[in-house]
Amino acid sequence: MQRKVKVVEVSPRDGLQNEKAEVSTETKIALIERLAQAGIRNVESASFVSPKWVPQMSDGAAVMAGIRRHPHTWYSVLTPNLKGYEAAAAARADEVVIFGAASETFSQRNINCSVSESIERFRPVAQAAHRDGIALRGSISCCLGCPYEGEVAPSQVIAVVDRMIDLGCHEVDIADTIGVGTPEKTMRVFEALAAQYSLERFSGHFHDTYGQAIANVYAALEVGVSIFHGSVAGLGGCPYAKGATGNVATEDLVYLLHGLGIETGIDFDALCEAGAFISTVLARKNNAKAGPAWLSRKNLSAC
Repeated sequence: MQRKVKVVEVSPRDGLQNEKAEVSTETKIALIERLAQAGIRNVESASFVSPKWVPQMSDGAAVMAGIRRHPHTWYSVLTPNLKGYEAAAAARADEVVIFGAASETFSQRNINCSVSESIERFRPVAQAAHRDGIALRGSISCCLGCPYEGEVAPSQVIAVVDRMIDLGCHEVDIADTIGVGTPEKTMRVFEALAAQYSLERFSGHFHDTYGQAIANVYAALEVGVSIFHGSVAGLGGCPYAKGATGNVATEDLVYLLHGLGIETGIDFDALCEAGAFISTVLARKNNAKAGPAWLSRKNLSAC
């Protein structure tokens, strides 16, 4: 296993985009600030997509303008096209994220085009990012299963990875968008990737629909993956995958990593406080296990 892991926090974007009630710009900024103060070095902060499709993310420019930038934190944004990229560049994003799918049907349902067409749509974005010196990350949905097609073969994932690498992505997210993955499936796809690429450039992005996310993290660690995504309080879901729940809770992820002696640079107490903060503001249950347990223990010790 790696002795050091990078944690990418996706709650301000992937976590909040599925919330039905409007989340204020001020709340998003406050959450991002708490996460950066906790030591998160890459925060997926906003999305420059059409407000028609994802109204919760319509204030991306205001969020990026309002954050206090920590010198060691990257602030990433999702960019679906050149118009979105131009808004991201104007907002001084450190990294732009393009997204595709390992499933043809999911690609059609999600962005109304084939996998090949989606990659070609991102070519101008990739060229602009390289021209402007902005890091480019690729994210691939449904790598461990699709809500429409069922099983997804590792070869399908690698075919999209090849195209993302060709575009110049420095990092590629292997996402279990609907949370159907198991440790065996996780190891199989990353082992297939390791046969062709260094695993240093791949991340594990696991949703917890079937309660397998933390087990999948451990399986990926055993193969040699050293980048993982998390969402405080287990926030998230997918607007195009009915029943899909949130990402692995960052609190649970970091508790596991620290328990294994793996360095993250994250203040676990501050991370748990961030999860409690956003859960309180949203008036919803905190879906992390480690965060509420740790805070309860702290409160009991203080009595």
